[in-house]
Amino acid sequence: MGEEKKLSVLGHLEEVRGRLTWSLIAVLVCICISFPLVNYILPFLMKPLPGLDLYYTTVTGLLGSYMKVCLYTGLVLSGPFLLYQFIMFINPALTRKEKGYLYTLLPGVILLFLGGVFFCYYILLPPALNFLYNTFPGYVGGDIQPWWTVSDYISIISRLLFWIGVVFEIPLLMFFLSKIHVISPQWVIRKWKWAVVIAFILGGVITPTFDPVNQTLVAAPIIVLFMLGYVMARLARVNWSRKDRRD
Repeated sequence: MGEEKKLSVLGHLEEVRGRLTWSLIAVLVCICISFPLVNYILPFLMKPLPGLDLYYTTVTGLLGSYMKVCLYTGLVLSGPFLLYQFIMFINPALTRKEKGYLYTLLPGVILLFLGGVFFCYYILLPPALNFLYNTFPGYVGGDIQPWWTVSDYISIISRLLFWIGVVFEIPLLMFFLSKIHVISPQWVIRKWKWAVVIAFILGGVITPTFDPVNQTLVAAPIIVLFMLGYVMARLARVNWSRKDRRD
């Protein structure tokens, strides 16, 4: 029995290594594919704030920003393959019903990520950047002019777009976990204080600076999505109850 368990663990580790290797290859390939695309993506990232002038003060400042956009673009392009590898890894541990729930929700994963990117780009960024670039310096006074570097700007914008897209998956994830009875709506609502704390921690991690403005820009949507996830968790249990009554 011990030998069989050891072989099983080694088999799982071998599978993990294989899937991680293929995932890394997929990311590297997609990063290479993204190189010519960044020429179109960089101007697009500057559009939320019309009239923005960016500078770079180091020799490799622009190159570093270019590579950072390549990295995030490569992660997005390889996202479906990475998701496939993850699903294939956990697939044997799921029941037939759980697999059905998972496959049904998969299109929502892509749609929610894109929804998060669009929300960040069209709703969150324009007023936030306008406040930081135009309104706040005028409020402070002293004829202080913003002089943003391309490295700082691209770092903040690319991180916000990518991670806001990721955190938009929270309601769907909580719906699925509640559907398969891993979490309950009661457990979710009891953890709301921790959710607020974690949201601000993520705000500090996602943004390169730890000032309260940047943290709040990320933390506020996460908190809203957590509460939406609570609603989705309750809906998941309502569906279960109805099905149980039919059975």
